[in-house]
Amino acid sequence: MAKKVLLVDDEENIVDVCSRYLVREGFDVSTASNGIEAIKRYHSFNPDIVILDIMMPEMDGWQVAEEIREDHDTPIIMLTALGQEKDRIYGLTIGADDYVTKPFSPRELLLRVKNVLRRTYSAATEEQQDVLKWKDLQIDRNKRTVVSHGFEVEMTVKEFELLSLLAQHPSQVFSKSQLIETLWGYEYMGDANTINVHIRRLREKIEKDPSEPRWIKTVWGIGYKFEGEHHDED
Repeated sequence: MAKKVLLVDDEENIVDVCSRYLVREGFDVSTASNGIEAIKRYHSFNPDIVILDIMMPEMDGWQVAEEIREDHDTPIIMLTALGQEKDRIYGLTIGADDYVTKPFSPRELLLRVKNVLRRTYSAATEEQQDVLKWKDLQIDRNKRTVVSHGFEVEMTVKEFELLSLLAQHPSQVFSKSQLIETLWGYEYMGDANTINVHIRRLREKIEKDPSEPRWIKTVWGIGYKFEGEHHDED
């Protein structure tokens, strides 16, 4: 089924050109030219994603986004001629998923739409995988518990987050910098060796033989990966 896009902008040429690009790529598109109309279309059309201009008559994009966010988590891409950092930050603060500054190319907008939908779908899929199971390992993401070889294992917050991240993406190789940025943040100023320490501790807790790890593998010169593609069959 085609993904539904609600495109809201008071500039007719932008609506026309972007609509044609989106329809050509297989999207079902509905449009609105002001904030009040946008709210009505949102509830009748039930879109998968909203492209929302900020500066509009009657009701601006900020107000529309805030009203949508009161009861819904539909992804929102904000369109605006404002390029100031405070405007981008405010958009993200009220729940916007991306931010495109005018002028922009329709191809760029199309790419942003696909990327946001892909991220949203992936996140929803991962959220459904609350319990990850293998023969000798079970990770419950809701209860934040780990059972290895029949015994519950005590873990620190970061150890659990690291194991959970790796296990959610079996066979995907993560560099040390990727793991640090994801778990500690881009501004982390500590020693990168902290990843090695956490991996060693995880292996001591879940591996039968930490020197010959079954689950967490080292990819020399790059980082680490989790081996466990076949759930409940290992």
